[in-house]
Amino acid sequence: MYLATELLREIDNPDLPVSERALLRCRLAREQERAGDYDAATEALGELWRGVGTRPMLKGLDDEAKSSVLLRVGALTGSIGSAGQMKGSQEAAKDLISVSLRTFDELGLRNKVGEARSDLALCYWREGAFDEARVTLQEALGEFDESDVEQRAVALIRSALVERTANRLSESLRIYKDAAPLFEEMDDHLLTATFHNGFANVLNRLSSVEERKDYVDLALIEYAAASFHFEQAGHERYQGCVENNLGFLFSTIGKFEEAHEHLDRAQMIYTRLKDDHVAQIDETRARVLLAEGRTVEAEKTARAAVLRLEKGDELYLFAEALTTHGIALARLGHHEQARAALERAIDKAEQAGDVEGAGSAALALIEQLGTNLSNEDIWPIIHHAGMLLENTQDITILRRLARAFRALHAVLEPNNWTKFSLQRAVLRYEGHWIKLALKKTGGMVTPAARLLGLKSHQTLIHLIKVRHKKLQNARLAVRKRRRHIFSKSRKIKKKKGPDLLRAASQIRILHVEDNQAVASLVKETLELEGWKIETCADGNLALEGLASDAHYDLILLDNDLPGLNGLKLVERARTMAHRREARIVMLSATVDDAAARQAGADIGLHKPEDIGSLADTIARLLSVHRTTGVKAFRESEQTEAK
Repeated sequence: MYLATELLREIDNPDLPVSERALLRCRLAREQERAGDYDAATEALGELWRGVGTRPMLKGLDDEAKSSVLLRVGALTGSIGSAGQMKGSQEAAKDLISVSLRTFDELGLRNKVGEARSDLALCYWREGAFDEARVTLQEALGEFDESDVEQRAVALIRSALVERTANRLSESLRIYKDAAPLFEEMDDHLLTATFHNGFANVLNRLSSVEERKDYVDLALIEYAAASFHFEQAGHERYQGCVENNLGFLFSTIGKFEEAHEHLDRAQMIYTRLKDDHVAQIDETRARVLLAEGRTVEAEKTARAAVLRLEKGDELYLFAEALTTHGIALARLGHHEQARAALERAIDKAEQAGDVEGAGSAALALIEQLGTNLSNEDIWPIIHHAGMLLENTQDITILRRLARAFRALHAVLEPNNWTKFSLQRAVLRYEGHWIKLALKKTGGMVTPAARLLGLKSHQTLIHLIKVRHKKLQNARLAVRKRRRHIFSKSRKIKKKKGPDLLRAASQIRILHVEDNQAVASLVKETLELEGWKIETCADGNLALEGLASDAHYDLILLDNDLPGLNGLKLVERARTMAHRREARIVMLSATVDDAAARQAGADIGLHKPEDIGSLADTIARLLSVHRTTGVKAFRESEQTEAK
């Protein structure tokens, strides 16, 4: 408020040159826009702009002032258009910002170029054009120097937001964790609140995707911090956003009463502000009502969200609302209307570039209406859903897809009964899903078996060997056990060289990981190699184990651990005489290869993407570690054989 008062006082100076006054008006408008008061921001621009749909008045201004006005008008057009669900507003905003960007570039004002790119990316994000938003934000970050702390912080928050909305949750989490030190030192309540709110949203999504209940508690802490800082910043609009997010979180853990309380607060805030983002509250509430089994109310609420969002440019939000509405209609038995809504959701999500959103809508159509559709209708939808969700990292979506297809297979009618063979149909269907599961897991049998719902990886191995031999090449190559070196064919006379190279069954690995699902998956995967895995879920306990005389050929660890974190564990291990030469691999969702190596690890892998290559990496590291020993052993063998 103090800054706004000072700016108003300067603007009223009658001796101020027209271009300087325009720059001050732009600064004031930006402050009001940051506070969420779009009416005040429009008023701050005075005679320069009269509102969305009117042209800015640039006569008599120098190039920098003209560009600043265009940038501010463009950013405001995007924000107002989003709040009011105004069709065409984002395209108009992009045009204005693009013109300002070109002039700033010609003037050599790099920080303003970065600011314009950041605002342009936000317009792309609202439209669902996530790839364009991602690239534009990367370009924006390249324009800022060390003094542009605020603009850099804004661009980082927007980058994380784009990744979260695009369902690249691990990348979003990495951005938030890397940016955390910047926000810890920042004395800006609004930016700090926005950071905490976004961070909480990612943790909330990951709590279900990775089945991490501890993330729910962390998300609640982050939401509390966001609410506090938004209140300090006086930003009521974003407080409504936090309440909506809390409503969704409580619904995911079955606390529906608390969910509705938060959604009620959010709805009151947005209604008071006359902000059409109240449609997002309606969509969230419809999901909660569906989870409660209150389908009639859910349909009515989702319909209201669809009608509001239909007016705007935010197609990915519109598609989400259509999907929720379609599910409600299907459960009420209105199959034709449900199909129309879900097919429209697929179309709108694809228009927005939201491939996973389109896939989710297609999956909902299969789940809700699959048994009511003919062969000719359902098979194209199945194929389309598979294509759209081919690269999803969300294990819950993959499980839903597998369940839906298994259920449909029992009821689908063959295209030609005269040539039908039940045995061939079952084999073809079984082979199709085994192939997809192996592709998803990088050829790893154990996690593929988990995706398919098989009790043991041995069952999948048997199916491939006996019934689906063509899929042998889809598996990771089976590495020969190290103990084969000691086969009888070598005719070793006396010394076997056990101290130089040990069999695979003698290799011991310490795995430090507090996520039970990840720990179990890694243990099963590595035990297939004949290695012995010892698991520890606490950093402090792991340190005690490392300090002991226990032998480990390799140490595999996460970074985010109870007690001592992974990076600290690596540093401490390297100070121990008996661990200085040990091979260390960091498998983490939050630490990259460079940071892992700097701490003293041999390599840093990213979780969950690199789990598929973990066994190969460990085999390579252990082989490199023992190269001298192998060579010495073979030389001694040759000497004795003479």
